[in-house]
Amino acid sequence: MEIDIFDETESVKKEHEELVHSLIVFAGDYLKLAADTECSITFVDDERIREINREYRNKDQATDVISFALNDDMDEDFPINMDSIEGVFPTNLGDIIISTDKTAEQAAAYGHSFERELGFLALHGFLHLNGYDHMTEEDEKEMFGLQKEILDAYGLKRDE
Repeated sequence: MEIDIFDETESVKKEHEELVHSLIVFAGDYLKLAADTECSITFVDDERIREINREYRNKDQATDVISFALNDDMDEDFPINMDSIEGVFPTNLGDIIISTDKTAEQAAAYGHSFERELGFLALHGFLHLNGYDHMTEEDEKEMFGLQKEILDAYGLKRDE
């Protein structure tokens, strides 16, 4: 799995980038995604994620994580017959944007480590890229159950 990580804050520790990278690779394997699957993860501050949230979701507030799945609404917007194109193309799932300010704030509020919250947010965004959502109670149960299952299997359990 190919994961491009960008740090717009220029303050994310290398070990935190490595944690997110290895967790997402682990999650990709857990979900049995193709080896050529790719996505990007960008770390931003509250000001930047607020701008993104306002522009793309019409919500003028900072949030913790936003995902932009490339396959959303693709059928109507840009139909491509992949069988007619020669060559092998990787599957790009999309982009995940994480506010490191919100990560620190929520870790403190929930009483667990920055690493656990960062992993939770990265995985949460990644599951959205893979079609999971929490708009209904049933979908939320499925997504959050899978999220906990993957985090536990990875070894990033929530502090009780």
